[in-house]
Amino acid sequence: MNAESTEQEALRRASPRRRPAGYSGLKRRARKLKRQIWALSLALKDPQTPWTARIIIGCTVAYAVSPIDLIPDFIPILGQLDDLVILPGLIVLALRLIPRDVMARCRREAWRHLAAGDRVKTPAATVASIIFVAVWALWILGVIRKALIW
Repeated sequence: MNAESTEQEALRRASPRRRPAGYSGLKRRARKLKRQIWALSLALKDPQTPWTARIIIGCTVAYAVSPIDLIPDFIPILGQLDDLVILPGLIVLALRLIPRDVMARCRREAWRHLAAGDRVKTPAATVASIIFVAVWALWILGVIRKALIW
């Protein structure tokens, strides 16, 4: 090795690339959220889950798994705010309505699915996507119609 390559190696070791503060905590929370969504989708199918909880769970899982947001992420502040407020709020509400033993069983099952590398796929997500696309299409058509009338 020449002197230049050893200097570069020493500099690389002295200044390692660091992740932003809180990155590992954020990553841990994302994994926990993914597990919660999966557990909720399993609780939706459980016969011991009350019907009111099933309605909230259906909305929560559909919103979380849907590729289309109610408020798109490219809209500054509001696009991210809906994900930070609506989704956790729905999760908390759903968790309060589900019996503890059902939720514990569903969380264990969710761990197994996640360890196997499975993905959450629900009919509710498909329906939510269709509804969100329809709402946005109607809104865009309304905007175009108003623009043409003026």
